[in-house]
Amino acid sequence: MGRIIKWLFYLLILCLVVLVAYAYLGPWFGADFSPPQSEIRVPVELDDR
Repeated sequence: MGRIIKWLFYLLILCLVVLVAYAYLGPWFGADFSPPQSEIRVPVELDDR
């Protein structure tokens, strides 16, 4: 049972390292993480009491 937990722990660490590497190296390989940018205009009415 201890070996299974140890290997799951190693797998978790490996997945975290791969995720961080993908976050840093992804844009060089064509992955675009930026949100779509567009201008949003909403009219606002202010009360002039």
